[in-house]
Amino acid sequence: MSSSATDEKQSVLDGFKAFLMRGNVIDLAVAVVIGAAFTNVVNSVVKGVINPLVGAFGTKDLDRYSSCLKGPCKTNEAGDVVSGVPIMWGTVLSATLTFLITAAVVYFLMVLPMSRYLARKAARDKQAEVEHAEAEASEVELLREIRDVLVAQRGGPAPAEQTDGGSESGPAPTER
Repeated sequence: MSSSATDEKQSVLDGFKAFLMRGNVIDLAVAVVIGAAFTNVVNSVVKGVINPLVGAFGTKDLDRYSSCLKGPCKTNEAGDVVSGVPIMWGTVLSATLTFLITAAVVYFLMVLPMSRYLARKAARDKQAEVEHAEAEASEVELLREIRDVLVAQRGGPAPAEQTDGGSESGPAPTER
């Protein structure tokens, strides 16, 4: 094997390692694993709690709710439809409930707290920026006062201050 092939193989492995170690790839992998586990929890809640509550008005299994579009619907022992055209609206209702519960949990337990946290963080950052600007302005004022005292001690003319609070019109006089 030539050295360029070895270098290329090493470069590809280094690139792959860098790709895997990037934060967003690891975050995505964690999200997929947590999402799969969370799906099982939501499905259990729907099948164990929601379906029986809805089933209080009929069967406990929402998947059994259906209507027959054409003719009487008949099924065999395996559950396959042998005549008629069934519309399985119970399955759609169950999937919709699962989706709504998942969306509510994600919103109320993840999105809403994160947006509140980010809003508080932005407010803190803005406040820190304002405090930094105020500290910087007071520091500039203190330095002007020190400069004025030093110029007065040397006996030179006091620098002319502008009334708009901006910088001076010219450079400070220096003596050597």
